[in-house]
Amino acid sequence: MSADPPTSDSPSNGGTASNGTTPHELTELLHRRLDRIEDLLTEPAESGGPTATAARAKPVWRTETEAEQRWTVTAVILVAVVLQLLMPDRLSIHPRWMLPALELGLLVALVVLNPHPRLGRSSRPLRSLSLALVAAISLANGWSAVKLVRDLVHGSGASSALPLLGTGGAVWATNVIAFALWYWEWDRGGPAARAQGTADYPDFLFPQMQQQGLAPGDWEPGFLDYLYVAYTNATAFSPTDTMPLSPWAKLLMMLQSGVSLLTVLLVVARAVNILQ
Repeated sequence: MSADPPTSDSPSNGGTASNGTTPHELTELLHRRLDRIEDLLTEPAESGGPTATAARAKPVWRTETEAEQRWTVTAVILVAVVLQLLMPDRLSIHPRWMLPALELGLLVALVVLNPHPRLGRSSRPLRSLSLALVAAISLANGWSAVKLVRDLVHGSGASSALPLLGTGGAVWATNVIAFALWYWEWDRGGPAARAQGTADYPDFLFPQMQQQGLAPGDWEPGFLDYLYVAYTNATAFSPTDTMPLSPWAKLLMMLQSGVSLLTVLLVVARAVNILQ
C-alpha cells in the first residue's frame, strides 16, 4: 500500500501553512501582536500612549472658561428686593426698609469693587460681600415665610383669597431666587472659581457636563441655569435634569423642597377655604 501524498502543512514540506507561513512564524507573529497590545495598555503617560491621552483630557468642570456677565444675576436680585418691598407689613422685618436697603448697598459695593461686566475676579472681600447679600435675601424671605405660615396655621392674616395668593406667590418666588443664588454661589466655589476651573469635583452635574455634543466645549453653567434648577426643585419637589452631588447641595435642595411644599400646601388650602 502506497503512502498518502504529503499535504501542504505536513512535515514533509516543512510544515508550511497554505499561505506559505510556517507554524513557528505564525506563533512569533501572534506573540509580537500580543506584546504590542500589552505595551499600548501599559505605556506610561509621558510616552504619549492612550494613557497619556486620558491623562491630558480634563473633565469639563476643570476647563478654564470665560466668566459670565453680571447683568442676569443683578436683575434677579433687584426683583427679589422689589418683592420684599411689596410684602405686607406684618410679614416684614421692621423697619421694613432695612434689609432691602442693606441688600442694595451690598450690591452697589460689589459693583464698585469689581466694576468689570464679567464676574471673573475673585477675592475674599468680594466673596464675603456676595455671600452676605445672599444671606440677607434669605433672612428676609425666611422671616416672611415663617410669619406667613404662622398666620395660616392660626387662621389670621389675609381675609380674601387674592391677596393671600399674591403674598404666597411672592414668598415662593423669592424662595426660588434665594436658593438659586445659594446654588450659584456655592457650586465649585462660585462664578469666578468656575470660570478658572479650579475645583476637583462639581457640586451639581448638568446634562451638558455629561455628554459631548450637547453644548460647546467651553460651556459653563450661568445663573439662569441655577435659577432653573431652583425653579424645578420648587415645583417638582425633587431634582429633574440636574443632579446634586455634594452633601451640602443635597441638603439645600431638600430644604428648598420642604419650604416650597409647606408654603404651597398651606396657601392653597387657606385660599380654597376662604373661597368656600
